Amino acid sequence: MKRGENMKKLLLSAVVFAASTIGAYAAGTKTAVFAGGCFWCVESDFESLKGVKEVVSGYTGGKNANPTYKTIGSHIEAVKIFYDPSVISYETLVDKFFRSVDPTDAGGQFCDRGNSYTTAIFANGASERAIAEKAIAAINASGKLPKKVVTPVRNASKFYDAEDYHQDYYKQTSKVLTRFGRITKASAYKKYRKGCGRDERVKQLWGSDAAFVGG
Repeated sequence: MKRGENMKKLLLSAVVFAASTIGAYAAGTKTAVFAGGCFWCVESDFESLKGVKEVVSGYTGGKNANPTYKTIGSHIEAVKIFYDPSVISYETLVDKFFRSVDPTDAGGQFCDRGNSYTTAIFANGASERAIAEKAIAAINASGKLPKKVVTPVRNASKFYDAEDYHQDYYKQTSKVLTRFGRITKASAYKKYRKGCGRDERVKQLWGSDAAFVGG
């Protein structure tokens, strides 16, 4: 698993563990599971949306039980989004997802290469699958992107929460030692995101339709 490995080794040379609490939600809350490369970034993006109550980073789609960051196996990095459907729809979440990634890249996302960083939508049932497939067809028909969408729509499978230190990484105030000195995880995240070229590539692909750029 390579998350811009050379850059990451320079940027993050120590990890400080921090607990993350996932609250209980009302019965009307629904979930969506997307894989869009680095789960730190996808979590940060979707937690900025009104109607989204919580986003959990994790692993899914593979065969090995109880994956971890170091033993991810055939799983990919993904997020589980807890949202209020009376405020934001699944259609909107899917739309935001596509406009925040490079869905034409089958080899990973941005500087992060390999299977564990590939994109996917994990549909829970026929309705979600139909919405996702309709969105893909619309993107392809629009000619907006230089190549066809390769993001697969897969059946939802067991989702494993990532380690606590990965949750809400983008806003953690605990510090890590980096090439820039000892800085907060939030600062390290921003440097990683910029260095990986995520926002730059999304802007290049989607132009004014890009979502979450500058996050």
